[in-house]
Amino acid sequence: MQNPYSEIFRAPGARGFAAAGFMARLPIAMAPIGIVAMLSQTRGEYWLAGAVSANAFLAPQISRLVDRLGQTRIVVPTTVISVVAFITLVAAANQDWPVWTLFVSALLAAAMPSMPAMVRARWTELFRGRPEMNTAFAFESAADELVYIAGASLSVGLSAALFPEAGMLASTLFLALGSTAFILQRSTEPQVRPVDHGSSGSAIRLRPVQVITFALIFVGATFATTEVSTVAITKELGQPGAASLVIGVYALGSFVLGIIVGALNLKAPLQRQLAIAVALVALGTLLPLTANSVPLLALTVFISGVAISPTFITAFGLIEQHVPEAMLTEGITWVTTGIGIGMALGSFAAGAVVDAFGAQNGFWVSVASGTIALATVLLGQRILATHKCELDGCEAAAVPAE
Repeated sequence: MQNPYSEIFRAPGARGFAAAGFMARLPIAMAPIGIVAMLSQTRGEYWLAGAVSANAFLAPQISRLVDRLGQTRIVVPTTVISVVAFITLVAAANQDWPVWTLFVSALLAAAMPSMPAMVRARWTELFRGRPEMNTAFAFESAADELVYIAGASLSVGLSAALFPEAGMLASTLFLALGSTAFILQRSTEPQVRPVDHGSSGSAIRLRPVQVITFALIFVGATFATTEVSTVAITKELGQPGAASLVIGVYALGSFVLGIIVGALNLKAPLQRQLAIAVALVALGTLLPLTANSVPLLALTVFISGVAISPTFITAFGLIEQHVPEAMLTEGITWVTTGIGIGMALGSFAAGAVVDAFGAQNGFWVSVASGTIALATVLLGQRILATHKCELDGCEAAAVPAE
């Protein structure tokens, strides 16, 4: 039996853009939790840390420009803006600048290009309409989990072991180096497709994109709640250094199951697979409420995280089937932005609950978020019913919201 993952990397240039994209997306995991770790130490308030990390609203607009103008023309200036903004944010935290400087620099840092969307767009360019697409998206979802295993753990670990700003500084370095390596690989960059009547406007006008994005806002909130509550509860238990290990374990289970799902190439309708995956996420949010020690916390978050990668795989697969080619990067970015918005809101809400009611109660934010995500996917099953796209685009499958 052939290894489906070795097959997708035989495509020219695939290894190069996948490796560069992995490095460039580490800040997605490192920056939000790095801000939490940095500001909770320098300012002493979790709500402030969560609020400052709440900036994911520019990404779809930037990705829309990527679809219109090409990856290279947009990635270069946006990366420069983000790097400068992150450096300013670090300086503001270190030098105790006014709170407004934290918010402004964090907002400008949100110009960071959506690397997961651009990498998936390159995979789509290589394998559109072929079975390898599912394997490539599964690999990317597993890579996302590796980012959370390595990125979040590294960010928290550096901040705890060295100094509060260490995680953010490392995140900024990965962004600069990874993005540079990615844009230097021009041979695999997707061609810019002309805008027509089926791909004008914004991808968020399409009902399937609305359903998936809204659901993943609350899935993302479960991620952030787990991260913020883990940092708080390990500190409360007198083992703050254990936070990086627990957060890494959280993504490990999802990584393993994502690899398996990608190799199986399941035949069930994607909307049904998404419902099952989100149901498992929702059920898993109950487990950390029982944790009263670091080992038990690690075990419960490991189990609760197993369905995350399958959720990503099916969500991005649905987007690829429902969104026209000329707005694919934007469509994918709306999903990742939904996750980012959810992480920001989850950080804020969990931080406020932790400050007011204690570390353990922060996990109730995950329970509420998982329930809303599941209800959204179940109610949206008819809208998400997949249609087979033609090789020249998915315009027939894209149903605008009225």
